[in-house]
Amino acid sequence: MPRSLLVLLLLVAAVAGSWLARSAMARWRDLRAAQTYELVAEARPVLVRAGAAALCLTCVSALAVAVLLGERGGRGAVRVVAAEAGSADRAAVPPAPTVVSASASAAGSASAAGSVAPVAFASVGRVAGGELLQGSVPGPDGRARAVRVWLPAEYGQRTAERFPVIVLHSGTPGRTADADLPDVFDGVAAAVQQGKARPFVVVAPEAPGGTGHPCDLLAAAPQAVADDPALRSAVGASFRTLPAGPAGWSVLGVDGGAPCAAAAGLSRPDLYGAAAAVSGRYDARALAGAAAEAPAAAEARLLLAAAKRDADGQSSGRAVQTALRDAKSRARIRTSEVVQDYTPERERLRLVRAAVQYLAEQLAK
Repeated sequence: MPRSLLVLLLLVAAVAGSWLARSAMARWRDLRAAQTYELVAEARPVLVRAGAAALCLTCVSALAVAVLLGERGGRGAVRVVAAEAGSADRAAVPPAPTVVSASASAAGSASAAGSVAPVAFASVGRVAGGELLQGSVPGPDGRARAVRVWLPAEYGQRTAERFPVIVLHSGTPGRTADADLPDVFDGVAAAVQQGKARPFVVVAPEAPGGTGHPCDLLAAAPQAVADDPALRSAVGASFRTLPAGPAGWSVLGVDGGAPCAAAAGLSRPDLYGAAAAVSGRYDARALAGAAAEAPAAAEARLLLAAAKRDADGQSSGRAVQTALRDAKSRARIRTSEVVQDYTPERERLRLVRAAVQYLAEQLAK
């Protein structure tokens, strides 16, 4: 067969395979989103497109071999065709697609991360105007744990910008914070929409198991923060975030996750520029002990927020202030006790919005 015809067939197969692979990935995202929200979805379209893409990949490989074994005089052209075939191979490879919707837009972050390979974060839906993704990152014990990442709407609009990070703690073992508080991203988005904060990327790691009270573990062992080096490296390699550290990373906890955020912020100001704990119930003595473990060169900054009607939450926050003062802690504590609205849900939304505003103000200093 003439070499020019082989090249033409190879290009056609490459383009078809690339289109089919992208179509399969899109269908896979829809299927995953449907399963997440317990909707009925059919897997057959995904399998058909993935199979067709794999067939095109086989054709591309066979045609590329035929071209490479063809005429000797066309070595330069052969290299071009082989490069095109390689790009088609990469587009058609995933037979069981795991969508990494962030990796294309975060190519700069991946290269900056050195040898750390990006984790596959698959989209699970649109939430609060942004995109929610989920991946799996090995924990300190080697066990894989779920990590959810919320990208604000501005992430896709400002493609040259890097974003600060909020680590969202959960107080429920084996769950991410948004599983218990699905409206928490609405509070983050509201702060940005009202011009009270800059856009944040929110990272919600799964709380460790093996204990019924993950926040107690964190207060006793500050090194057990959920966003350990493996998680921070994975996020930095996959998304356009500011480098991990107090200049660009902060921590937030709501309800059951509030003691975790308070413990992390007080004990690790070298990791977080600020912390916010919303509607929590705290072990004041344990938090004072955690603050005593903080590096001497860093100063912790913490917001303790509770609704006006939440007398128990206000009392618990004041007890933390007293314990820190008695321990002569250098931590700078701010309280918010004025939020009031018609329902607890609306109050939580406003409290989260105020907490995000506080984090943005502190990171800007």
